[in-house]
Amino acid sequence: MKIAHWKLIVVLTLVIGLCGSTMAYAQSEIKIGVLAKRGTEKAYQQWNPTAAILSEKLSEKFVIVPLKFVDIEPALKNNQIHFLIANSGFFSSMEEKYNLKALTTMVNRRQDVALQEFGGVIFVRQDSRINSIKDIRGKRFMCVKYSSFGGGQMAWRLLLDRGINPKTDCSAFLEGGTHDNVVMAVKKGDADVGTVRSDTLERMQSEGKIHMDDFKIINKAEDSFAFVHSTRLYPEWPFVACQPADRDLRRKVTKVLMLLQNNHEALDAAKVYKWTYPGDYAAVTECLRVIENSK
Repeated sequence: MKIAHWKLIVVLTLVIGLCGSTMAYAQSEIKIGVLAKRGTEKAYQQWNPTAAILSEKLSEKFVIVPLKFVDIEPALKNNQIHFLIANSGFFSSMEEKYNLKALTTMVNRRQDVALQEFGGVIFVRQDSRINSIKDIRGKRFMCVKYSSFGGGQMAWRLLLDRGINPKTDCSAFLEGGTHDNVVMAVKKGDADVGTVRSDTLERMQSEGKIHMDDFKIINKAEDSFAFVHSTRLYPEWPFVACQPADRDLRRKVTKVLMLLQNNHEALDAAKVYKWTYPGDYAAVTECLRVIENSK
């Protein structure tokens, strides 16, 4: 009887320990880092509904963690986030270093158009004497951030392909911090040339902030893509699993995202048409390699 009683105590202790671990995991926050390219408040508005539906479907607490450009690598290095929504350049540059995995790729929704790719647009004021890429040499060139893929690196690579290194061949290579800041800097004359991601100019016009006619597009691509752009097109942002997210959690999150209907409030808030299978980011990696080799 004493042996049986001792065994019962051991079993109960193990069960309680396991339950305690499960409860602790359930009560902990699962953090989704998001590149806050238009500020913290916009990031919450855009992505909180996604965290809410994941919390509801998986019975775990998902929270959004807005990140500045410079905050992303430290968050990955210190295992502070389980998932990451950021531009394709961050994923490609840090995939191997931090053992990242793209679970899905967003199909963007811009003015009721579904887009799996995006580009960079180079623009000047309508009254500028700059008419081609070669005219950019010696001018003040502004990007969003050097680490902004659509708002910096795409155009950077294009200029390098045309024999211009903006770091050394422009009178200034500036950072605006946000896409809107870059557009307004060019409009006000604080920069001669700007670059932002495709759909930015159209979005700002729809918000009443600018008129497209105020600007001239440099190296404008003539193709079927819905928005003006100057560079080649690259795959859209991925939803990325980071090291703290185990395989089971990754599988469950992927399933929830992929099954969201395109009229779901979480997708509407994020301005995403749907989440689809991961894109091929080899072209992104090549773009970053060209830039790195130019330094």
